[in-house]
Amino acid sequence: MFIDALKRQNPALISAAIALWQQGKIAPDSWVIDVDQVIENGKRLLDVAGQHGISLYLMTKQVGRNPWLAEKLLQLGYEGIVVVDYKESRVMRRAGLPVAHQGHLVQIPSRLVNEAVAQGTEVITLFSLEKAREVSAAAVKAGCEQNVMLKVYDKDDFLYPGQESGFPLMYLTDVVNEIRRLPCLRLSGLTHFPCLLWDENSAQTMPTPNLHTLVNARRQLVEAGIAIEQLNAPSASSCSSLPLLAEYGVTHAEPGHALTGTIPSNQKGDQPERIAMLWLSEISHNFRGDSYCYGGGYYRRGHAQNALVFTPENDAPIAAKLKPVDDSSIDYYLPVAGEFPVSSAVIFCFRTQIFVTRSDVVLVSGIQRGVAEIVARYDSLGNILED
Repeated sequence: MFIDALKRQNPALISAAIALWQQGKIAPDSWVIDVDQVIENGKRLLDVAGQHGISLYLMTKQVGRNPWLAEKLLQLGYEGIVVVDYKESRVMRRAGLPVAHQGHLVQIPSRLVNEAVAQGTEVITLFSLEKAREVSAAAVKAGCEQNVMLKVYDKDDFLYPGQESGFPLMYLTDVVNEIRRLPCLRLSGLTHFPCLLWDENSAQTMPTPNLHTLVNARRQLVEAGIAIEQLNAPSASSCSSLPLLAEYGVTHAEPGHALTGTIPSNQKGDQPERIAMLWLSEISHNFRGDSYCYGGGYYRRGHAQNALVFTPENDAPIAAKLKPVDDSSIDYYLPVAGEFPVSSAVIFCFRTQIFVTRSDVVLVSGIQRGVAEIVARYDSLGNILED
């Protein structure tokens, strides 16, 4: 999906990854991340957000819940980390990093609510009154006031399978009245997902019906005399989409892929964010005229199509095609069209969610200066790996 953008924006990352692989420092099924470029992307996003009055939370699931990267980005001025589930919260809190937003996409399990409140979560998203009561009880116990945000939806909105949730817009006023009666809760925001999506036909990032529902929910509460401080509109947050969000009065966004440049709008490598990651594998064997490289990092929604194969006989990489992958099977291997020498390196660049892969995460600095150095290794779930 991003091979052309990678070659255009960050050829040094390709060279560094291959050199480190040749030295035996990177194993197959590794996401190699140019940490300096991630930092630069992070700065660009903060600058654009600041120009439009938008606060940014930091999303880390795409890079494997990586606490090393999260800490570096927090130092730039991100408001805190948004964790999509309770396991990501555990990783970040163990690393001593602030969790700012929890509960969206995944609600906090009942036995973990007390901990989330007591440890100081800036805002918790709610999908149900039952969960609101649990958070209220935890706040009473902790002797604090907990900010909460409501996820809303309407009948024509788009919800990903497995993510169906939220309060119906038509009942929002009744829900809000009930929540305002609960002790130690403070209703501070509204959210939805996805609020923006890439449209292949127009080649633009476009508002979804969800964003309009979110704006309508805020209007409904304002008319009822209820002020909302945070209008949080996640999905497809980038330098080019933040101005669009500002037009709708959005106050908070949660960039993830923009930090590594792997946003759909960057397929041609023409966005301010530059590609900062690639996936490295290696040819394991040939079978019936095709090559099979080690798997583990495949993501079925990543639109992976193209690869670069580095063979011993050629100085320049050979362009190759990924053959169709059966999404119902485990990706022990990925099939590459054509026969290439066993043990040749293969590089891909596609949209991923590292936390649902089996990949290693190799953080490399100094790439743009020609002094590439591995600064840390982690697994796909944010646990450090020893050399």
